[in-house]
Amino acid sequence: MKDRFYIRDAPEYAGESVTVRGWVYNKRSHGKVKFLILRDGTGFMQAVLVEGECTDEALDLFGDLTQESSVIASGTIRKEPRAIGGYEMSLDTLEVVHIAEDYPIQPKEHGPEFLLDNRHLWLRSRRQWAILRVRDALVFSIREYMRENGFVLIDTPILTGSIGEESGTLFKTEYFDQGVAYLAQTGQLYLEAAIFSHNKVFDFGPTFRAEKSKTRRHLTEFWMVDAEVAFCDNYENMDIQEDFIRAIVRKTVERCPEELEILERDAEKLVSEVERPFARITYDEAIELLKSKDFKVEWGSDIGGAAETIISENYDTPVFVYNYPKKIKAFYMKEHPERTELSLCSDLIAPEGYGEIIGGSQREEDIDKLLARIREEKLPEEAYGWYLDLRKFGSVPHSGFGLGVERTVAWVCGIGHIREAIPFPRMIYRLNP
Repeated sequence: MKDRFYIRDAPEYAGESVTVRGWVYNKRSHGKVKFLILRDGTGFMQAVLVEGECTDEALDLFGDLTQESSVIASGTIRKEPRAIGGYEMSLDTLEVVHIAEDYPIQPKEHGPEFLLDNRHLWLRSRRQWAILRVRDALVFSIREYMRENGFVLIDTPILTGSIGEESGTLFKTEYFDQGVAYLAQTGQLYLEAAIFSHNKVFDFGPTFRAEKSKTRRHLTEFWMVDAEVAFCDNYENMDIQEDFIRAIVRKTVERCPEELEILERDAEKLVSEVERPFARITYDEAIELLKSKDFKVEWGSDIGGAAETIISENYDTPVFVYNYPKKIKAFYMKEHPERTELSLCSDLIAPEGYGEIIGGSQREEDIDKLLARIREEKLPEEAYGWYLDLRKFGSVPHSGFGLGVERTVAWVCGIGHIREAIPFPRMIYRLNP
């Protein structure tokens, strides 16, 4: 396997004879010259068959090949700037592994429902290939950042008895004789326990929200990165988030030039958006900005997707909106010391109308204030006994944040709907494939 050729390595093999094991992405003929577009999972390459320069068997097999047939093709690699990927293969021999049946996804326009019904096949398309490779690079960059900056990975539970966010958006299940369990909305509460052991921690995993939303920014199952830091206030928390986003966008762009080109994403613009200091405005300022744009909003209401888009249009960097009204934020967020109607929290809104990608806050470290909020929200106190314990034994100021992976992938890739940013999207009207 070490010496096996992969399309991604074509520049290293110019002038050499190689063998590609992959699938037929497309084909066409031009007189005595025939062209195959092959893919092997690492990239796409044009293979050229010329009568008299390849075997008669290869020419005969060309006519039988259908889209997505699997093949083993051998030939010589040569540089060709006009070809897909900049290199092509002068094909000598061709072996068919399997002739595919009529492939349902043809090189033409298909509706989104058809493509989602065939998501298991749609993943093979060049655009979807590029998106998921960007996602892979982003995930790697996230983990790399956490490792380089002293964060310890803590695997938090998916089944939980504690509510992290809104109780109305929970998936419930019976849990043996323990009563009702919930699919986790966040691993944050458990990360708070871990800071007393490791100081800086993070988790990375699937989260679930039974939110009946059909917007382009919502999924019912999605991946989150949560981070938590001891002895950290809300302003330092925003500093960490800014450094984090700047680093992972830079590294993803560096790792995915081909993929971003396929997606027609302006990589230079993307990097320029994160190079400058991020904008920061208070919730009060955000409301005034929206009103100045004739957007109907009142102080005390949440800032939704349409409002986020308007805010982002006024900045060429990501923008923090901080210090929201307490009544619209989670119970664990610390009360503003001077304006008790506010919470010390922030949302980070991506440029170009991609909406909120991070939510963060300083956590309430005072046990009495935390207990009062739990009671105010009518949450089951017994389920939070362990969480309250954290405020009894060495409580400290601390903060954290959660980044939505799919929303960040959508922004980096420049795609219009979050459903393309995850291999198999789960939405309120879709559970398959």
